[in-house]
Amino acid sequence: MSSFDFTFTPSLDISRAKAAAEGREALAIIREGSYLAAGRRVDVAEAIAQAVAETRDHPPEASVTLPSEPGPYATSFLVVNGTSLAAAERMAQADDEAPMVLNFASARNPGGGFLGGARAQEESLARASALYATIEHSPMYPHHRHEVRDCLYTDWMIHSPRVPVFRDPAGALLDTPYACAFITAPAPNAGVVLGRAPERREEVRAAMARRVGRMLAIAAHHGHSRLVLGAWGCGVFKNDPAHVAACFAAELHGAFAGVFREVVFAVLDWSEERRFVRPFVEHFASSQGPQK
Repeated sequence: MSSFDFTFTPSLDISRAKAAAEGREALAIIREGSYLAAGRRVDVAEAIAQAVAETRDHPPEASVTLPSEPGPYATSFLVVNGTSLAAAERMAQADDEAPMVLNFASARNPGGGFLGGARAQEESLARASALYATIEHSPMYPHHRHEVRDCLYTDWMIHSPRVPVFRDPAGALLDTPYACAFITAPAPNAGVVLGRAPERREEVRAAMARRVGRMLAIAAHHGHSRLVLGAWGCGVFKNDPAHVAACFAAELHGAFAGVFREVVFAVLDWSEERRFVRPFVEHFASSQGPQK
């Protein structure tokens, strides 16, 4: 089943100063293990400690088993013009199972630039949750900073289970946090790679396709059936949205057919031509095109 929801939730439309303030507040919540909401203290220390303890790195040399047969689900696909956390919150309200959100990650800096007010997808996750606590000490970051000079980066990914999310999509602190899993994974930086060497186009596309399959395999390995995905690497990294959508379609209708119960593509798209969200609509909601 596929559908398209044109509800527009532009919660990344936030000033740099406010984003930085929310980032600092998120870090304080992580360090203190609690926060005030609606006049009462909300304790998240135990949930954060458990999420940190159960976080696992999947370095590129570590293999992940692909499904050997079709899964049991008639996967429900939904494409929304909105943010990852808005989709995750809606999922969390509907079901006890924690949704898994793909974090479109920086390869070199945990949380990207969330403490400095950067406003891309990863930063929106980091300032709304305890994600940073689970990834800040991962060896992925020094590996990419000091050992990998190629902006193709590697297939390294980090799985963080049941991370407390304590901020709603509008930025308000929640009276009751909810749990969300994350897979932190850098896409190839196509803009830099192709800017230096245009002849590497097929190499970049192959890396993107490989990472989509690996990320889905990690999600399946950790038992997730409800995913929030999106236009991975199509912002500052300048990967082609049509190619990324096609990579997801090839895997979710191929090796991962029926493996997941629900997949939401949250693609925040301000463009007049809907160039980011349209390819996902074409692959996953072909019966309903973008509404104007």
